[in-house]
Amino acid sequence: LVDIGAGSDRLHFLRDLRRLRPHTLEETSEQLINLKDADGIGGVLTAYSILTNRLEFTLDGRTLSRDELMSFAHSPKAEERAGAYRELYRVYGKEATLLGQLYVHRVRDWHNENLGLRKYRSPIAVRNVGNDVPDQAVEALLDVCAEEAGIFHRYFRWKARQLGSTSGVLERSDLYAPLASSTRQIPFDEAAALVLDTFRSFHPRLGEEAQKVFVEGHLDSELRKGKKGGAFCATITPRLTPWVLVNYTGRVRDVATLAHELGHAVHSLLARDHDLFTQHPCLPLAETASVFGEILVTDRLLAEEKNPAARRDLLAAALDDMYATVLRQAWFTRFERWAHDAVMAGKSTDELSDHYLEDLKVQFGDSVAVPDEFRFEWTAIPHLFQTPFYCYAYSFGQLLVLSLYRRFQEEGERFKPGYLRLLGQGGAARPLDVLAEVGVDPRDRSFWRGGFGVVRELVEELESL
Repeated sequence: LVDIGAGSDRLHFLRDLRRLRPHTLEETSEQLINLKDADGIGGVLTAYSILTNRLEFTLDGRTLSRDELMSFAHSPKAEERAGAYRELYRVYGKEATLLGQLYVHRVRDWHNENLGLRKYRSPIAVRNVGNDVPDQAVEALLDVCAEEAGIFHRYFRWKARQLGSTSGVLERSDLYAPLASSTRQIPFDEAAALVLDTFRSFHPRLGEEAQKVFVEGHLDSELRKGKKGGAFCATITPRLTPWVLVNYTGRVRDVATLAHELGHAVHSLLARDHDLFTQHPCLPLAETASVFGEILVTDRLLAEEKNPAARRDLLAAALDDMYATVLRQAWFTRFERWAHDAVMAGKSTDELSDHYLEDLKVQFGDSVAVPDEFRFEWTAIPHLFQTPFYCYAYSFGQLLVLSLYRRFQEEGERFKPGYLRLLGQGGAARPLDVLAEVGVDPRDRSFWRGGFGVVRELVEELESL
């Protein structure tokens, strides 16, 4: 027998497993469900992946993959941005009936297994229990996102004016359009020193932990042929310093990306006293240190940057990311809640698409013009098929950090000890207990509104430039 101890990680891990006991069936039923999944819903999801991965798109006479096509969503040319979206949803629209039928089977399987057999309260409760987040917290998050959408409407109207719109209405294809960019370049050594100094200024421990990534040679920033794109942080075991990969091009925005990935590394290092099962934070808390570090560095860059174009780029990039992570993901989840009920009530694919388009117009209000082809957008979101109700974790994580940052602005030094304890918990405590370290209750709507207060200040600063 192994002594698990009353306060040990192992005890927490076992207790966490027991949370699923009310929804776990006897062994024979579980075996049958596994067999059903392998050739049933597993086959449906494989068919979705095969179908969508083989789709081809044509733009300006070139045949492109989806990733290649959507690179034009960030083109400086408005006609290329609009053309990319038109082509994306022309192709998905042709497949909408089939994709919609696959979604119907996904939803019915989710309902029959999880509500019918496992007795979850609702379709979204399956994900909430998995994330160990109360239903009330998720409801509060989604409700506040709907209430506060207007602050992003202000930003979209500002961006429309910057792009030359006389009506003040942004075209949906211009949502991620680049502004006239600053040409400022920041050498990697300067960026690394800035990030480390920013972390150290917040708390010496953060700087010390981030420094280990550099000292041990666990950071790859070089641009080279064949290297994986993007940026990530890989935590292997509690005893090993995480590895960080970035593709550093010298843009001001790359400095914030470096801070984001080093924030992940710091989170893991502060939780390294836990074991392999409990070092990693749960999904809704996994972006806490990364986004918080990114905001710290962005604030410093804004404080030191005197070039108006560079300041505008930093603010607009931050707001684009906040929209994509907070409001967009929350609206996907709002659609899913309706769609699961609608499918079980016998609604057709056309009715799902009609509702999605109308809901999209509610999300943007009078700030964005949404063409009819966007009615097919939901069929192109893999998470809705592969991992229902996953998307709200993005909103939860980003808005949580914005709300925590507002607490830091209000409390100053008093905030820091609790924040470090929060990061040090890793995944060794329940999310509500972890958040209690900084006096946070995610079921409280006023807490989530605090995060939108940070967004509002960024928009107001942009409007003043």
